[in-house]
Amino acid sequence: MISVNKVFYAHSERFQMQNMNVHIKVGEIVSLIGPNGSGKSTLLRLIARLLKQSEGDIILDGKNIHMMKSADVAKQLAMLPQMHDHQLDLTVKELIEFGRGPHKSWSSHLNKEDEEIVDWALSVTNLEGYEYRLLHSLSGGERQRAWIAMTLAQRTNVLLLDEPTTFLDIVHQLEVMELVKRLNEEFGMTIIMVLHDINQAAQYSDRLLVLKRGKIQYDGIPEEVLCHEMFQHVFGIDVDIFQGSDKPFFTPKRISKRGEERCKQKSVLPLN
Repeated sequence: MISVNKVFYAHSERFQMQNMNVHIKVGEIVSLIGPNGSGKSTLLRLIARLLKQSEGDIILDGKNIHMMKSADVAKQLAMLPQMHDHQLDLTVKELIEFGRGPHKSWSSHLNKEDEEIVDWALSVTNLEGYEYRLLHSLSGGERQRAWIAMTLAQRTNVLLLDEPTTFLDIVHQLEVMELVKRLNEEFGMTIIMVLHDINQAAQYSDRLLVLKRGKIQYDGIPEEVLCHEMFQHVFGIDVDIFQGSDKPFFTPKRISKRGEERCKQKSVLPLN
């Protein structure tokens, strides 16, 4: 569905992305993880056509994304950036209505179908009853759900999220991640997101791409990618790995001899 083919990009002498190749399948939840400055958000912004590579192609449903009209891209792919204006003097409904922009001319009013889609986005994000609340009056989790509802109003098949749980407390982080899971399972959305929380990435992702210095170092399912070798090589730390009921989870620690172990089944510690 999305292919990044031999892409080169540089925004300074210190950061270069060279010969990047990524293929995202329909219906996957893919998380990009790695240290600060490794290229996670850059890759997401390249896929969203917010940045332009110097070489290579990015293909969306068989079409070169830079040969498509902006409105056509926005009908297939929606992105929620890490930072957005919390002080906009808008109601929740007014914000969500902006998501219908790619489907109509800016001078036209919302029609019945548009209104139904806005109502659907409110329902999916559990914001019914919040329609006329101002954005700045919402909690962090409510506000993040409102922004996600705006992207849902675009009715795209692909959703890009740049650190969707940053600055949220643990309760609202859980709300957002459970919403992401629901969007994938119930509506079949393909989701690509940047996450700093490795445990969230392990629990909610079908696949992980681990970046370092503009290159993909590891690519695979969480159970295979998240091992001592990866943490030492990419992050310069070791971890204790615990096996939960479904997915593993991790606590960081300084590198020890144990950190030199290769990925193998016996490195997973069972919970007592």
